[in-house]
Amino acid sequence: MKTSYQYKIKPTKQQAEKIDKTLEMLRCQYNYLLAQRFDWYETNRCPIDRCPLICHLPELKEQPNYYNQKASLVQLKVNRPWYKDIHSQVLQEVPKKVEIAFDRWLKGDSNGKRSGKPRFKAKGQYKTFTYPQFKKEHFQNDCLGKSLHLGSP
Repeated sequence: MKTSYQYKIKPTKQQAEKIDKTLEMLRCQYNYLLAQRFDWYETNRCPIDRCPLICHLPELKEQPNYYNQKASLVQLKVNRPWYKDIHSQVLQEVPKKVEIAFDRWLKGDSNGKRSGKPRFKAKGQYKTFTYPQFKKEHFQNDCLGKSLHLGSP
């Protein structure tokens, strides 16, 4: 059984600004990765259910998946240095969220029930980020201490 903890934090004004900035960058990355998947889907699907015996098939693009989208984060940090402020594990959770949303739309969940088409997130709609390896040792006296470091857990 996995245990999950939720903590309520009371950030300072400066920390709140940094959290908002991080959430906005993660939202932009989520939308970009989702658009990449929709582009692939629209390019590679057949608009009709029958094809003539002789037809031209366009060269198929490589399907974006969790692993190649996660690998692209290295180049993202080179092209957009402001993403270096976000811890790598927090940034790697974004392709995971996109993968889950896209797979639920195409394949369905374990019961076969499909979800609706994933939506792009508008400003203020991306509200969470996760530190997968955040441990109890990061707390001092049941709090995070005076400074909340979003760059590393």
